[in-house]
Amino acid sequence: MVDAKGRNMKCLTFFLMLPESVRIRSNKGAKKGSPTNSKLPPVCYEIITLKTKKKKKMAAEVFPAKKPAATATGATTVQQYQQQNLNNNNTIQGCNWQGLYPTIRERNSVMFNNELMADVHFVVGPPGGTQRLPGHRYVLAVGSSVFHAMFYGELAEDKDEIRIPDVEPPSFLAMLRYIYCDEIDLCADTVLATLYAAKKYIVPHLARGSCLFEEPDLTQRCWEVIDAQAELALKSEGFCDIDAQTLESILRRETLNAKEIVVFEAALSWAEAECLRRELTLSIDNKRKVLGKAVYLIRVPTMALDDFANGAAQSGVLTLNETNDIFLWYTAAKKPELQFVSKPRAGLSPQRCHRFQSCAYRSNQWRYRGRCDSIQFAVDKRVFIAGFGLYGSSCGSAEYSAKIELKRQGAVLGQNLSKYFSDGSSNTFPVWFEYPVQIEPDAFYTASVVLDGNELSYFGQEGMTEVQCGRVTFQFQCSSDSTNGTGVQGGQIPELIFYA
Repeated sequence: MVDAKGRNMKCLTFFLMLPESVRIRSNKGAKKGSPTNSKLPPVCYEIITLKTKKKKKMAAEVFPAKKPAATATGATTVQQYQQQNLNNNNTIQGCNWQGLYPTIRERNSVMFNNELMADVHFVVGPPGGTQRLPGHRYVLAVGSSVFHAMFYGELAEDKDEIRIPDVEPPSFLAMLRYIYCDEIDLCADTVLATLYAAKKYIVPHLARGSCLFEEPDLTQRCWEVIDAQAELALKSEGFCDIDAQTLESILRRETLNAKEIVVFEAALSWAEAECLRRELTLSIDNKRKVLGKAVYLIRVPTMALDDFANGAAQSGVLTLNETNDIFLWYTAAKKPELQFVSKPRAGLSPQRCHRFQSCAYRSNQWRYRGRCDSIQFAVDKRVFIAGFGLYGSSCGSAEYSAKIELKRQGAVLGQNLSKYFSDGSSNTFPVWFEYPVQIEPDAFYTASVVLDGNELSYFGQEGMTEVQCGRVTFQFQCSSDSTNGTGVQGGQIPELIFYA
């Protein structure tokens, strides 16, 4: 049986396996003057900034995705060096390396996983799978109270090498990256244990108790990802490794953006894993036992009736009285009192970024014929794109088939194929991704749609290069993927639907 300390470290091991949060600028864009292919170029409206007053540029505008890095200095060099350091312990050549990095933050970032001036080493991982990682006591102690206690506290030991057998090297590197670079990428697969690690990181070398590793900003970012991509997070393997307290915190979330049947199934999966951790027989009774009062945080009465009848009611986890009362809750005029929360979760309210100031239709526009309408965009704050708002028929009601897609540097992040019905008005009609797609700030993404329909449709006019939506600023530029005429100033994909 794994003790509590070993289990917590195991959780940390899985969940801190985060991708590098390096915003590498794409160098795949065609250079000015380079030859083009034989196909006709896409029709694209000229990009015109409508605002006349001077404004502060976003980083995505300063470092556009299609421009290759031209110099060896600045943030791009630091990020490339961080990416290199993920794979190798590097030593900077030359005694004047500081001149390459103008800010202290950049120089600290370069020290991540770097042997240069390292005054402590961590031997991380189980026997047979260890990796020796360099560290710098001062940077670590400033970044974390855990390391401060380890190096300078009452129980500090003056060791040049510290063994950490209960954490996998990638997980430990993820934590070091956050301390050195103040950057971390969160995804639905790993966010839950990152939240756990932000709340409490147990250091096995401190014989007396544990130390709190509180990072309010990181914790808030974790909750944002959990809320927006709740179904992905709940279905991830790592969800089953969280502790009971974190499980209850998730089940209490009013803003959890998930169907309640998904929440219920995730709780059952966690219960199975908890039975194994406690060395209990996998039985219905034991699953209910380990869930305890947390089961009443699942809002079973808010499920669709079909989901309840075919899922929760037949799971065996609910008692016969509970199942009967919930069926009465659905159907009876006089509803019984329930221990379960019966108010639906509020979820997240989708916001819309509308990039056109007007729309129009003509007798010979807009036709599709299987061609791609595409636009590039960047944001100054992290958002989650849930779908697109699309125009419909300008000749009366009609049905369209839409394949929507989101890409970054050629990699597909999300796509979906669905149909929608338009009523002949100039309104936009939502088309959704299966799961919201996380969009990081200061990088360009490509939004594309291939529409199939016989009727002519509306199209947008007077497009804006910059749109302010609440606290989020969107910037738009033409995409080379657009082969049907859509650009910044006009065309399709009038709306981006997002959570922020």
